[in-house]
Amino acid sequence: MSLLRHIRRCNHWRPEHFVPLWRDAAKVGFIRRDNAEALRRFGDVFAVDGDGVRLIAPGGFEAVSAAVDAVTERLVAEGRVAKWRNEFFAVAPRWGMPPLFKLDRGAVSFFGVRAYGVHLNGWRRVEGALHVWIGRRAPDKKVAPDRLDNLVAGGIGHEHGLEATLIKEADEEAAMPAELAGRAVAVGAVCYRMEVEYGMRDDVLFLYDLEVPAEFTPRNQDGEIVEFRLMPAREAVERVRSTEDFKFNVNLVIIDFALRHGLVTAADPDYLDLVTGLRPPLD
Repeated sequence: MSLLRHIRRCNHWRPEHFVPLWRDAAKVGFIRRDNAEALRRFGDVFAVDGDGVRLIAPGGFEAVSAAVDAVTERLVAEGRVAKWRNEFFAVAPRWGMPPLFKLDRGAVSFFGVRAYGVHLNGWRRVEGALHVWIGRRAPDKKVAPDRLDNLVAGGIGHEHGLEATLIKEADEEAAMPAELAGRAVAVGAVCYRMEVEYGMRDDVLFLYDLEVPAEFTPRNQDGEIVEFRLMPAREAVERVRSTEDFKFNVNLVIIDFALRHGLVTAADPDYLDLVTGLRPPLD
């Protein structure tokens, strides 16, 4: 089977199903048409027209955030938003720009705003062979239960930076000391845009590699991972190639790791499509 199928799956969406979400002249999301229609009744917060949906709530960051949050509560009560998480993501036109408002994580796909996360590949060599630490997600996880995952992964919440998120998630998910997590090397990012049950996932995953010492054994502390295994890296790549064992977006992180470490080479007929497919242009 082809590794490329995972990239195609994570980038499967039909543009005609969506309209843009605007704040003034800035496009900040993609809203599915049925979700856009559901926002018409909130005329003091959103305006729906032929150009998409406009966020018209007056005021600055706090006022706009509160207005959107009130709408989100209604959407939760109606079952249009999967879950009220009380964890917020910052919404901005592009990475590094000041946020325009914050949005409950449960509503991110409804509004189709871009979300950011961190993924850490923890690796070491055993008798010369490259191995990676792989976790198994808890069976009660809402997203991808019982699937395989990276050593550390998590979304970047409002007012949390890259490094702070990495260190926090490393502690919670793997009981990794901050000093060790701080040695992780930033190695790039992958991105994808895909249609999901409640709307759109428009995600950017910042990637880190860390050579972990032999004496380190991860131990989950937040209940999200039920076990860890130090897996030969070639086995991990083969499982990505031939199974659906990994969480859908973790497949992309493993493919990127394999390309950078020579586990997948130009001898693979999909090599160039893999290289370019992990990083489609952002708009």
